[in-house]
Amino acid sequence: MACLIAAPCSGSGKTLLSLSLAALARRRGLRLQPFKVGPDYLDPQLLSRVSGLPCRNLDPLLCGEDWVARSFAWHGSRADLALVEGVMGLFDGRGPSSEGSSAAVAAQLGLPVVLVVEASRQAGSLAALVRGFRDHGPPAVALAGVVLNRVGSPRHRALLAEALDAIDVPLLGVLPSDPALELPSRHLGLLPPGEITDLSDRSEQWANLAERHLDLGLLWPLLAPPAAADPAARCDPIQHLVASLPPTAAACGPPLPIAVASDAAFHFRYPEATELLQACGLEPVAWSPLADEPLPPGHAAVLLPGGYPELHAAQLAASRRSLDSLAEAAHGGLPVVAECGGLLLLGEQLSDLAGRPHPMAGVLPFRAARGELSLGYRQATALGDGLLVRRGEQLWGHEFHRWQLQAVGSTPGLWQVEGWGSPPRPEGWITPNVHASWLHLHWAGCPVIPSRLAAAARRAAPRPTNGAFSNPATPANPAAASAGA
Repeated sequence: MACLIAAPCSGSGKTLLSLSLAALARRRGLRLQPFKVGPDYLDPQLLSRVSGLPCRNLDPLLCGEDWVARSFAWHGSRADLALVEGVMGLFDGRGPSSEGSSAAVAAQLGLPVVLVVEASRQAGSLAALVRGFRDHGPPAVALAGVVLNRVGSPRHRALLAEALDAIDVPLLGVLPSDPALELPSRHLGLLPPGEITDLSDRSEQWANLAERHLDLGLLWPLLAPPAAADPAARCDPIQHLVASLPPTAAACGPPLPIAVASDAAFHFRYPEATELLQACGLEPVAWSPLADEPLPPGHAAVLLPGGYPELHAAQLAASRRSLDSLAEAAHGGLPVVAECGGLLLLGEQLSDLAGRPHPMAGVLPFRAARGELSLGYRQATALGDGLLVRRGEQLWGHEFHRWQLQAVGSTPGLWQVEGWGSPPRPEGWITPNVHASWLHLHWAGCPVIPSRLAAAARRAAPRPTNGAFSNPATPANPAAASAGA
């Protein structure tokens, strides 16, 4: 029942193998359901585009094991084929542990593992490496075989095949060393599909790669989907989540529009975010700050997801109609939710890659500039009651950013966050109507969040329907409602 594609470390080629199999399945007219372990947006966007089906993240730390099982069974059983792309190295989880790792997900779901090894500088040592990953644990993994990446010649292939044969591990394919197969990337990962202009041509190359270089007689059966008879496959996991929520007035009445920043600067969003908003009575409406659009008429709330605003800082600064309407919505009391890149839009100033500062919406009192990398899972404990959280509540999020904030007013205080190697610290901004934080949340692990957002949207005064917004000369600063308010 499906397989998990893993590797000893990032950059080994597991995304290339996953994309090649997805491209070949689509060429053959088959529906392949992709999954991705861990808190990732960019690999899933590529897998979604190439396969034609939304990639689903399987993250037991952010969402819990029950959600992982339900999502895998429900979505996988409705496709012809399924695969799970792992994250980082096979046993890499929270901190130095294997908690939340690809190995942990494979063990939970009973999936065989296909190990992709970057073998350009190896020969007989390959056996020691593969044996170590096969026999390491806990959790124990069932190694189905190995795909070798960046193999330089037929002689090199023969050396590596003999090394694997000596430890009785099947060779499932050999990907050649070819610059045309390199995946373009930037500082936070792969380029999103919208910025890869030759993606259609690349998909054809990936499908050809699979046909020519993979042992499909061994690999293809490993893509069999989970059984539809699995009890977890009988209930839509979104409906299961919503049914578990305490009753609220959130879904009463017709759906209310929520403006969702959606363009090249803001596109880090899980598909479940849209589905949960809709299930809670909100209808997402795409809004492009980069195009200098005002907020959509009649919107009842605003969602600012993560992305790459730092790459578009000058264009965003010139989009005064977008920024002014956002500021007016925040100052007028409408619910505004921002995470990571979305948070940067709310500040006073954002520096671009070259360090040049650009004015932003000015809703929150901080400036942002490039700094040290912040990366890892975080446990967050709410410091006060706010738009989406209540004092003392705990949830898990993930932090991944290279821009850092310099507060120029009240200090942040949405919650206290801590994680392995990251000492406890206050983080985020909390006001009665603004929730802004670096943390990426997966709402499948905290469905009360979209439910509370929908309830707040119902309570908020409706926006004007003519699309006209004023620009207050001296707007009140909602951050003065202060940390912990």
